[in-house]
Amino acid sequence: MTLKLGCIADDYTGASDLANTLTRQGLRTVQTIGVPSDDLALPEVDAVVVSLKSRSIEAGLAVQRSRAAEAWLRGRGADHVLFKICSTFDSTDAGNIGPVMDALRADCGDSIVLVTPAFPETGRTVYMGNLFVGSVPLNESPLKDHPLNPMHDSNLVRVLTRQSRNRIALVALADVARGPDAVRARLADLAAQGFGAAIADAVFDRDLETIGQVALDHRLSVGASGIGLGVARALVASGRVKANTDSTTAEAPIGGPAACLAGSCSQATLQQIASAEAVMAVLHLDPDQVVAGKEEARRALSWARDRLKQGPVLIASSSTPDQVAALQARHGRDAAGHAIEQAMADIAEGLVQAGVRRLVVAGGETSGAVVDRLRIPGFLVGAEIAAGVPVLRAVGTSGGDMLLALKSGNFGGAEFFSDALALMR
Repeated sequence: MTLKLGCIADDYTGASDLANTLTRQGLRTVQTIGVPSDDLALPEVDAVVVSLKSRSIEAGLAVQRSRAAEAWLRGRGADHVLFKICSTFDSTDAGNIGPVMDALRADCGDSIVLVTPAFPETGRTVYMGNLFVGSVPLNESPLKDHPLNPMHDSNLVRVLTRQSRNRIALVALADVARGPDAVRARLADLAAQGFGAAIADAVFDRDLETIGQVALDHRLSVGASGIGLGVARALVASGRVKANTDSTTAEAPIGGPAACLAGSCSQATLQQIASAEAVMAVLHLDPDQVVAGKEEARRALSWARDRLKQGPVLIASSSTPDQVAALQARHGRDAAGHAIEQAMADIAEGLVQAGVRRLVVAGGETSGAVVDRLRIPGFLVGAEIAAGVPVLRAVGTSGGDMLLALKSGNFGGAEFFSDALALMR
């Protein structure tokens, strides 16, 4: 296997988002869970997205895992590696975006790295270094209230400067709008001044295409799926990749029981849960009981088993930001988060043992915990459910075929759960 593009994603839902984006641009793409083992049989592909659960862990461990993923990708011929982060730049002042970027930059020898979380298709744009969600800056949007990595500064030059050992600059929209040569000239000037990374403005897809062309001059880039779109289009336009129009996922239906799990506390997911209550059985977990022990997960599994024959079920641990804050105050942020993730993983494992082969999961941390528990080594990318969310067919599992959808909390429309199940036959 000789890869045209290697990608390292800092969570599983973001990896699915990127794999979906690359597939839509014609790249044959596989998403793996962690660095693949040598005996995992992968098809011939153009891109591999290595999914890590590294967004919110200790920075040194995130660096270690990301470097291992980069070494695997480079060993399979990837000349360019994209470090995929969230389009809301989720991170604390301690990292993990800056430390991982610094380590990968040092390993690959680039003088300067292009960075942008812009993805206009999903309402994320960057202007004068500030990240916007729709028409408002990130720090004024509902997305600022992430339970693990709240974002209260929309200026990404400042945010990344606090995390990185390198000096951080800006490639403004005026330069991007003038095209690839103008961006190249700006980067050369910044590198000569000793800057190690630059936030790139992007407001339209054409800005991403410009950034993608320039990124391929380098061995590393950092950003959300929007920069992946730009890089993919540049690979196809340059002839380095022949666009593929066939789905990499077998279309044979799986059937059987289906279930949904929601751990995200975003406003989008809360609305999606409310809409689902009109069409399927929904159980809301008691978060205090989840923290108290295993009994709440057992109750949820018993409830689900009684209903799976009648149709899909949804089990939710999601709460409003105020409820999350109160729970964290009572039990501690890390303890509460870990207990909920493990309860959702317990429930997912029990659902699969009960015969579920179609599983929809909302929330990045929840998705990571579920996929890890189910020991799924990788996915083939199928039809798109919503922007950034594809149907995934598990590969390399011992338990047979399985379809999943892993959704970042903020993605999808109000009817997302119904839409997902309609495509997961």
